[in-house]
Amino acid sequence: MQESITSYSPMDGSVVAHRSIASAETITQSLILARVAQAEWSQCPIAERAIVCSAIVDAMLSMKEEIIPELTQQMGRPIRYGAGELAGFKQRASHMIDIASDALAPLHIDSPDGLERRIEREPIGLLFVIAPWNYPYLTAVNSVIPALLAGNAVILKHAPQTLLVGERFQQACDQADLPEGLFTNLVLSHEQADDLLARGAVDRVHFTGSVASGHIVDRASCGVGVGLELGGKDPAYVRADADIAFAAERLVDGAFFNSGQSCCGIERIYVDETVYSEFVDAFVALTKQYVVGDPMDPETTLGPMISADAAQFVRKQIDEAVADGAQTLIDSAAFGSIDPTSAFVAPQVVVNVNHSMSIMRDESFGPVVGIMSVGGDAEAIRLMNDSEFGLTASIWTAHSEAAQDIGRQVEAGTIFLNRCDYLDPALAWAGVKNSGRGATLSELGYAHLTRPKSYYLRSST
Repeated sequence: MQESITSYSPMDGSVVAHRSIASAETITQSLILARVAQAEWSQCPIAERAIVCSAIVDAMLSMKEEIIPELTQQMGRPIRYGAGELAGFKQRASHMIDIASDALAPLHIDSPDGLERRIEREPIGLLFVIAPWNYPYLTAVNSVIPALLAGNAVILKHAPQTLLVGERFQQACDQADLPEGLFTNLVLSHEQADDLLARGAVDRVHFTGSVASGHIVDRASCGVGVGLELGGKDPAYVRADADIAFAAERLVDGAFFNSGQSCCGIERIYVDETVYSEFVDAFVALTKQYVVGDPMDPETTLGPMISADAAQFVRKQIDEAVADGAQTLIDSAAFGSIDPTSAFVAPQVVVNVNHSMSIMRDESFGPVVGIMSVGGDAEAIRLMNDSEFGLTASIWTAHSEAAQDIGRQVEAGTIFLNRCDYLDPALAWAGVKNSGRGATLSELGYAHLTRPKSYYLRSST
């Protein structure tokens, strides 16, 4: 039986954290405290909950100087980008706090005299959040803060790679004087997490991670509500009328930021044949400007992937594509001497690809992108939809109406025009097909954290 979890840095394999998993007694006590605290918390006015949640955000931001280097050590993202995650954390939390009163307000139905009808939104009870390592603060806050605002208790299980993030959430909640037991960070094994779901110890689970793991969570959740944010193979389509320089610049960032380890990162690009060469040349030139190296160095713009195994998967995808006739356009040697057994992978652009290749079908989750030439909108739509995934899709064109028409035909939870790899907290974050179920953020996100209760009140006179 697993007794502890160890986090290793992808930078050099050193130990970042070693923690014992929670005992059965600790789990039971946490569940009891959560239920007691939630019953009282649910009776607090939303305005009071908002004050405490704002204090949690402030407490987290007060730890910025410690959090930024911790992030780099845990998951390898260059330290120069650490502040950006905390800025996004604040943006998402603040938006959900700002809209809480309206989003959670009762829905009043027009009624004749002597009759009142309304629908109130009651908290679901206890939310179990299983958070990933790739954007460990951003993904967790999507559920944690809205759940608390809606009157729920939360148990957080953070990824083994980012154990320290879960502890920072606990510290922030404690500093904000959140009632004891209302939020609990637990170090759990997969088996312990499955057990919580199988015996209905929680009321809903929000899971962010791989498709395979998401299916396991779904099967284990007997009678428990499930929200899933899973994988992506997000496409971009560059039309003939696009601003090519602008599109190339933004799509390079969308493909390679965080070493490509983003669920909504760009993994495949379709370019109108009339501008294909121009776009590829611009894309390659920008890709060559990355600096691969020690992520603690402020000059580094591309750090390691999360593990040597993840890096090996990407290398294998590239090698298989080349063996099947694809061509790589980046000389990896230009980024210095990279150990082929390490977690470091140079950015790579692959052309002469097709949908029979893994690199265009299976989630890479690494710094590689395939680019194909297409004959127009119809072919681009067909290829964008030729995937088991459907998280986001981006369209690059000077014509908004054309983009919206294409977007209505593309199977994805979010359609971008001249933007990519971004999450707007005012919009619902959702996926279709194997990219997920349910939604977080926006007013619609609160619907998955509450249950409706209807009131039919008739006067006795």
